[in-house]
Amino acid sequence: MACAVQLAGWDRLGCVLTVFSVVGLELDQDAAGFVLFCVVGGVGRVCVRSWFWFVVCLEKLNVVGLFCDAGSEYGGPQCGIQSSSKILIKGGTVVNAHHQQIADVYVEDGIVVAVQPNINVGDDVKVLDATGKFVMPGGIDPHTHLAMEFMGSETIDDFFSGQAAALAGGTTMHIDFVIPINGSLTAGFEAYEKKAKNSCMDYGFHMAITKWDEVVSDEMEVMVKEKGINSFKFFMAYKGSFMINDELLIEGFKRCKSLGALAMVHAENGDAVFEGQKRMIELGITGPEGHALSRPPLLEGEATTRAIRLAEFVNTPLYVVHVMSMDAMEEIAKARKAGPNFLNTTIPLCDSCRQRVIGEPVVSGLVLDDSWLWHSDFVTAAKQLVGTDHCAFNSTQKAFGIDDFRKIPNGVNGIEERMHLVWDTMVESGQISVTDYVRLTSTECARIFNVYPRKGAILVGSDADIIIFNPNSSFEITARSHHSRLDTNVYEGRRVKDFVSVTVLVRMVPKPHNGVSGFEISVMVSQGKVEVTIAGGRVVWENDELKAVPGSGKFIEMRPFNYLFHGLDKADAKYLSSLQAPVKRLKSST
Repeated sequence: MACAVQLAGWDRLGCVLTVFSVVGLELDQDAAGFVLFCVVGGVGRVCVRSWFWFVVCLEKLNVVGLFCDAGSEYGGPQCGIQSSSKILIKGGTVVNAHHQQIADVYVEDGIVVAVQPNINVGDDVKVLDATGKFVMPGGIDPHTHLAMEFMGSETIDDFFSGQAAALAGGTTMHIDFVIPINGSLTAGFEAYEKKAKNSCMDYGFHMAITKWDEVVSDEMEVMVKEKGINSFKFFMAYKGSFMINDELLIEGFKRCKSLGALAMVHAENGDAVFEGQKRMIELGITGPEGHALSRPPLLEGEATTRAIRLAEFVNTPLYVVHVMSMDAMEEIAKARKAGPNFLNTTIPLCDSCRQRVIGEPVVSGLVLDDSWLWHSDFVTAAKQLVGTDHCAFNSTQKAFGIDDFRKIPNGVNGIEERMHLVWDTMVESGQISVTDYVRLTSTECARIFNVYPRKGAILVGSDADIIIFNPNSSFEITARSHHSRLDTNVYEGRRVKDFVSVTVLVRMVPKPHNGVSGFEISVMVSQGKVEVTIAGGRVVWENDELKAVPGSGKFIEMRPFNYLFHGLDKADAKYLSSLQAPVKRLKSST
């Protein structure tokens, strides 16, 4: 199944159909049609990667088990979940969020057993030489949308293809958003359980809230106490579909607080965005530029401020997803610096009682416009973790809005690229240290969503989700070589490579001198590559080969009451005490 040549669509089809015939599989008309869609649509683009995409097709056709019986499986000689081998990672610099050291890491049965220098093992142990390289916890992406139905379409990456891409990029866990069905959290959760059945790495769930009533309130308790969900997302945007008003947002925040669940918001003023969209259409601006023009940064800033103030009023932690503008970042920084006012009370509060607001920047925002990385408020507002909001729609799906930007499905890729781009943008630029890198890409997410130190660390007893990162290796980000099903890549052409050559971008920009426009030359030099990914104690990415196994991923339950809730009860008690309630008044005599 390996040939290093580009195949035309019909050749790819023949390649796949030949394999079907080898195992004696007869395709009915629908199944054959789907294989044609898979191959001609780009699923089997290059023969050297065809086995990966072939399994994706088989997964859709529910015939993976047949190939298991035939003794063939993508990435391995046997089917099902391979037994966790014993692994020794030798001589690397082991990096955690709090320290780094040169040490060996011994893994057995999917768990880190020892982290110390000079570990000796037997011949039955796979040894990986990490000399001169960093050994770090696998990345955790806090924000993804796989197999999500949205705007009349469904994201092109499902739980297998999206997770396989993540593994190739060094991410070993992600947290996806469950979308309720007709407002029902239970129905939505059950649907996503089915979507995730072929997962090839560990994952968790956030839950979106798209309406509010007592049934939803009761279901939230079930999600937290029985289903392992500890975060709920509220939409202040998408008028007419997901958006809820301030009254319901307050009710949702109160319920989150009582359950110890983290309240999350998509912060944009939905009413104003709707008005902005109408304005653009009236002006004849119907192309994709209308999307940005209809929702200027001030609308994200306004909604962010409002969400912060309402969370402060309820006194509950707040997580602002995909922070994309300076306006929003400044509001988050202001809240984190000042702490709560508690209705302007002058009662002094302890440090542990300060308002907890988390700002989540996404990698596309950091990389495609890195100017805000150098803003004085960035460290305070958004230097805790980095997500992707991976929400992949292909060119055909994007073309739904060719004449009306309001119909373009929103979203870009990032689940495979995040680890490399954060390294290049922030470590190589001197913004952060290597330990900070681990914190931003893995540890802090694990802490916020209460799975640390099982995840987000290389410590004895932690899950063996580990990457070996070579800071001097090289590759280029391109849709031709990425592992997503997406036919484009928003980071196309960005080189992650040694200092041999560079990518040069030339663009017209206004120059401050005499107000004359001119050329600005941007030279993008970057380096660093994930060379090995270990997920659950299995080597799933090595030598540029992906060995993802459908069904090997596990759902990770996340407990309520993370560290952000510590001290909130003291703040509540101080506030109530300051009110001196109930107030006793003399009754007037008549």
